[in-house]
Amino acid sequence: MHKFWLSAFLFLSLGAGAQMKADDVKTFTLKNGMKFLVVEDFSIPNANMYLFYRVGSRNEYQGITGLSHFFEHMMFNGAKKYGPKEFDRTMEFNGGANNAYTREDVTVYTNWFPASATEVIFDLEADRISSLSIDPKVVESERGVVISERSTGLENSPYRLLFESVQAQAFQEHPYHWPVIGYLDDMKNWSQADLERYFKTYYAPNNCVVVVSGAMKLAEVKAMAEKYLEPIPSQPAPPAVHIKEPEQTGERRITVQKQVANPYLSIGWHVPDAKHEDYYPLVLLRDLLTGGQSSRLYSTLVDQKQMANSVFASFQESFDPTLFRITVAASKAASTDELEKEVYTALDSIIRSGVTDAELQKVKNRKLIDFYRQVETINGKSNNIGTYEVFFGDYKKLFDAPAQYNKVTVDDIKRVAAKYFIKTNRTVGILKAKTDD
Repeated sequence: MHKFWLSAFLFLSLGAGAQMKADDVKTFTLKNGMKFLVVEDFSIPNANMYLFYRVGSRNEYQGITGLSHFFEHMMFNGAKKYGPKEFDRTMEFNGGANNAYTREDVTVYTNWFPASATEVIFDLEADRISSLSIDPKVVESERGVVISERSTGLENSPYRLLFESVQAQAFQEHPYHWPVIGYLDDMKNWSQADLERYFKTYYAPNNCVVVVSGAMKLAEVKAMAEKYLEPIPSQPAPPAVHIKEPEQTGERRITVQKQVANPYLSIGWHVPDAKHEDYYPLVLLRDLLTGGQSSRLYSTLVDQKQMANSVFASFQESFDPTLFRITVAASKAASTDELEKEVYTALDSIIRSGVTDAELQKVKNRKLIDFYRQVETINGKSNNIGTYEVFFGDYKKLFDAPAQYNKVTVDDIKRVAAKYFIKTNRTVGILKAKTDD
C-alpha cells in the first residue's frame, strides 16, 4: 500500500469515522436560482448554514472600492422584520452564533445553531436578503466603523501595509489591485444610489450558494428553503469581470516605511487560479517551504541561521490568477537584503535539484490528514463543500482532492518552481523603520 494512502487508512482507523462521500451531498436549486448543498449528519444535534455570495473586491471599481466589505457589516444592522441588532440577539437567544468574512472573490456568512432552531435561521436570512435596511443614518454610523477599522489595521499591522503595497504593485490593471477594505476616499463618498445598486446586484439569490450540514433531513431543508427563500426574486446576472492582468515583464520593487522594530520582506509571484492544473503542486510547494518547523525556509531562516522571527508562504484559491507570497519578519541579526538572498537560494535549490520523495511524502500525508479532520466536522463539511462548489466549479471535485495531491510528483514541484519563481514575475516589498532623512 502506498505510504500516502497508508497514512489515510491509519488515520481513519483511529477515529475519523465513516468517510464522507460525494453521494452524501444532496443538491437542489430554488426557482429563483439559489443553489443548496445539503449534508445530513446526526452525529450531534446541531447544524450550520454557510452562504457563499459571489461578490468581493474583485467586483468593485475605483469610486466604490470597499463596498463588499461594507455590506458584510451592514448585513447585521437590521432589515424589515428583524430590526437593528436583532439578527445577533435572535440568533443568540436560540442558541446560535455567526460570523462572516470578505475576500477578493467572495463574501461568506456562517451560522451555527441547534437543529431545533433551523426555521428561525431561515427566517433571519430571508429577512436580510430580501429587505436589508440601508437607512442613511445606519450607513453613516457603519461607514465610520469601517473607516476606523481601515486606519487601525494599517496602523497596528505591519503585514497589512506591506501586503497592500505589494498587491498594488503586482496588479496594475486587474481589480485585485485595491485592498478588500477599500480606499479611504471611496469609503467616505459612497452614495446611497451606489449602496442600493450594489446590494440589489450582488445579494441576489441566484448569486448565492448555500450549504447546510447537520442534524436535518434534506426534505426539511428544502421545505424551509422553499417557504422562506424561494419567494425572493432573482436578479439579472452580475456583470462579468473581464479584465485580465497583463503578463509581468520585469521585477517590481517597493519600499514602505513604518515605525517597526525590525524590517519585513514580502515577495509575490503571479500564479494561476484554483481551476488550473498547477493548483495542487503549488499548495504542496507552499507547505514544503514554510509548513512547519522542518520546512525548507523555516528550518533555515528561523531555526538554523536565526535570521528571521517568522516566515510564511500564502497561496489560496481564487477566481483569477493570484499571488503566491513569501513573507519574512527579520530578526535583529539580519537585513532584508540578506533575507531576500536566502529566499532565492532556497527556491533556486528546488528549481535545480528539486525536493526529496520523503519531503514531498511528508507534506502529502499532513495534507490528507488535515483534509479528513476537516470534513469530519459539520463546519468543515460546509466550508469545504462550498469552497469547491464556488471556486472549483463543482463540489464533487472536493472528493478528488486526495487523489490530486497524491499524484503530484517531485518533478511537478520542480516544474512549477521553475515556471513561476522567476525574476521577471516577482514583486518585492520591503517594510523598514521610518527615518528622519
